[in-house]
This record gives sequence, structure tokens and C-alpha cells, in this order.
Amino acid sequence: MADDIINRVALSKLVVIDLEDYYPQGKRVLFDIKDWLFEGFVLREKEFRQHVAQHDWAQYRDQYVALTCSTDAIVPAWAYMLITIELATYSRKTVIGDLDLLETSIYQDIINGLDVNVYQDKSLIIKGCSNKPVPDNAYVLLSETLQPVAKSIMYGEACSSVPLFKKKK
Repeated sequence: MADDIINRVALSKLVVIDLEDYYPQGKRVLFDIKDWLFEGFVLREKEFRQHVAQHDWAQYRDQYVALTCSTDAIVPAWAYMLITIELATYSRKTVIGDLDLLETSIYQDIINGLDVNVYQDKSLIIKGCSNKPVPDNAYVLLSETLQPVAKSIMYGEACSSVPLFKKKK
């Protein structure tokens, strides 16, 4: 008679949080304004406003947009604001920066909206490996958000986790 194999991880009271589960669908777009600048460096207000007025903003429907300028041009804040106002009707989110900053901002919104009370006094594992682009900052923000309520926080997989925090008794 063989001994039954017992899955102790499944029987434990550990709660696994996988940030990949929260990954929102939607295309991520890097929108570079350099082509709307004179010689890629000088923002001429009249011409810039014409580009904004003539651009097809509907193509960004339900997309996440990162606004950037890939040249060393000095771009006034109002230029990005003008574009953001046009995108507001269509895009899910707009930021100034690169795609990494955009992803961090998306996760910041998600984590700030979490009901962390469901994790009160629980032992938590924040799952580490993901196939989707979960930024490192999301893990930092999640651990910071959960620390006040969690009994303990670990990182990784249940079979090989790294302890990060344990509430003092």
C-alpha cells in the first residue's frame, strides 16, 4: 500500500496574488511628436495645432498611449495637454513617457483600486514569474500596499518563495 501524495501547498492558507491576472487588455502605443516639430526640434504653435486638429484620434480607441518626443526638443507642457485632451475621448489612458512608464501607471491605478481588506491577516505570496509585461514597480507598489494588512508577504512560487515581510507579534 503506497502512501498518498499530499499537496501541502493546496492545503495551506497561503493566498497567491498574481499581478498577471490584473493585466488589462488593450494595445499599448508610443506616440512620438517629433515629426510635428520644425526640423524635429522647434515647436511652432500654429503648425503644431494644425497637426493636432488634422490627426485621426479615433485610431487610439481603447488603447493605452505614451506620449514622447524622441529628440532633445524642449516641449512645453501645454503641447502634451492638448494631445491628451484630444485622446481623452478615445484612449483608456495617456501618460508622458515611455512604454515602461505607461505600464507602471496602468498598474498603479489597478493596485490603488484593490480592496486590500480581503487580505487582512493573511499569509500572501506575490507570484513572481509572468508572461505579460508586469513592471517591477507594480511589485513594489503591491508589497507597499499590502504590508499594513498582511500577516506575511513572500515573493515567488509557493514551492520556492522568498520571505519579505512578517508582522511582528
